[in-house]
Amino acid sequence: MSGVAGGSAEWPVLPWSEWAATANTLHMWTQIVGKTRLALTPLQNHWWNVPLYVTARGLGTSAMPYGDDVLDIEFDFVAHELHLRLGSGKTLSTPLRAQTVAEFYKEYVASLAELGVSVTIHPMPVEVQSPIRFDLDTEHKSYDPVYAHRFWQVLVHAEKVFRSFGTGFLGKVSPVHFFWGSFDLAVTRFSGRPAPPRPGADSIQREAYSHEVISAGFWPGNGGYGAAAFYCYAAPVPDGLAGAKVGPEAAAWDKTLGEFIFRYEALLAQPSPEDALMEFLESAYAAAADAAKWDRAALERH
Repeated sequence: MSGVAGGSAEWPVLPWSEWAATANTLHMWTQIVGKTRLALTPLQNHWWNVPLYVTARGLGTSAMPYGDDVLDIEFDFVAHELHLRLGSGKTLSTPLRAQTVAEFYKEYVASLAELGVSVTIHPMPVEVQSPIRFDLDTEHKSYDPVYAHRFWQVLVHAEKVFRSFGTGFLGKVSPVHFFWGSFDLAVTRFSGRPAPPRPGADSIQREAYSHEVISAGFWPGNGGYGAAAFYCYAAPVPDGLAGAKVGPEAAAWDKTLGEFIFRYEALLAQPSPEDALMEFLESAYAAAADAAKWDRAALERH
């Protein structure tokens, strides 16, 4: 496999069946921290104020305002600790270990209180089937440090390619976000045109998809899909997109999801995973932009 800088010389294997329990627990833990970011930051377009970001050791909030101070929180998947840091100097770390979501939530709230931070977050998870209140969730309780570290390694490698992919676009483009609601890493391009209202959309979707987008990302297989994969979709979906061909050969349109999919296991089989991922991103974007009649000459760097 091709080597990249950042955490490992190669892309690690990440079979969903081996770490689904850990991933589902981490999903809830990241929602707890993510909801703290939601509570402390003002709304930005398309909810850009709420995601987490890939760091040199895991996933973090970046600096959030708290009164005259700033707070940041980081999942450290190298030392397997949760770090809470105030700009004024106070810090606190707790170990990431196998424990229920309810125990994590209780410990997390106590940690904030010890730092003198008071934040009210809604205790119900979002974007999951059959949600359980954080303080009542004793179902999700797994933490495999090996797979948590591997997951972070994949995010590091994927973000590097996503950032390189973004350099060719002159229009509005998002930072590389980790959305804790859907538990995926994503980067989004905009045509600059408003999008028609989505039928049945709630307030979250209305804000997220207020303008035409082409979004690409990585998610580890949660939500019932059962396998790690890269994806690319357009919203709204233009006519003819489903029939478009993208590369590499292993990538294809998924009729059920309504988006292009390139499975992670297929990426690992490529001579250069980085080149294969870039080919997927560029070809899927081009197919979607052409089908939606984006002004590519004005939006792209030539």
